[in-house]
Amino acid sequence: MTVQLSPWHAGEIALQSSLGLAERMAVVGRHVLRDHLIEQHQLFYPQLPFLVLGAVDPEGDPWATILAGHPGFLSVPDAQTLHVAARRDAADPADRGMEAGDPVGLLGIELPTRRRNRLNGHVRRETGDEGFAVAVEQSFGNCPRYITPHGIAFARDPAGPAPAGAAALPRLDPAALAMIRGADTVFVASHVGEAGAGRQVDVSHRGGRPGFIRVEADGALTIPDYAGNKFFNTLGNILVSGRAGLLFVDGGTGTLLQLTGAAELLPEGPELAAFEGAERLWRVTPRRIVRREAALPLRWA
Repeated sequence: MTVQLSPWHAGEIALQSSLGLAERMAVVGRHVLRDHLIEQHQLFYPQLPFLVLGAVDPEGDPWATILAGHPGFLSVPDAQTLHVAARRDAADPADRGMEAGDPVGLLGIELPTRRRNRLNGHVRRETGDEGFAVAVEQSFGNCPRYITPHGIAFARDPAGPAPAGAAALPRLDPAALAMIRGADTVFVASHVGEAGAGRQVDVSHRGGRPGFIRVEADGALTIPDYAGNKFFNTLGNILVSGRAGLLFVDGGTGTLLQLTGAAELLPEGPELAAFEGAERLWRVTPRRIVRREAALPLRWA
């Protein structure tokens, strides 16, 4: 008799087990997690004007970022490869985790239609800084729940450099706090495993009504987790690694707020009642914060 191992790692299995779903999710995982891009997703990525990426820098900190280009800047030469025609940006803290061989997580998300696909793999660097490829190791779809639809337009040529560099913040200043409190979307980078071939990186989306993230008095961010597909990729990673990176986008100015720090799942308690519809809470305490003014050439309403 052949025993089929679960496709999930220990953190994901622990959370699935807490709900009595480990066996069922092992079966689901073997059906939905693929080592290639199916035809539907091969056609999906070249339509997109941006890509969300998660990377881990040499210090072990995860960062979420966003890369943009005219549709076609993402291409799929074969089912095992996604090519990204985007220039390197030294001002992006995620760039230091995007060297040849580094693991990355990708999220293709189409805001007007709320379609999305997740992809994890390793970077293949090409000559120069004009692009890279990702060797697909894991690809899977996600449902469109909690994605706020937005119309998208370019404010400038995405091939040109950003008008400003990066500013490191010692703490969340009033502008950063206003950005977080008004956000209906946050992108989350997380990882599991030590540096090397065994590390896996993931990037995901979290959404809600503006103000769904609460800023605590000490600057920590409390984030609700709503009913989902029970994969627990992000929360399983946090359970194991204790770290996460967050990306907030100001759709009106193209400003990006990136932060990384300690992350934890909060125990169930009365605090949960303050977040309508949430099944659990998790918290990120920023350790490093970067703001990049007008870095994104896109605007969305």
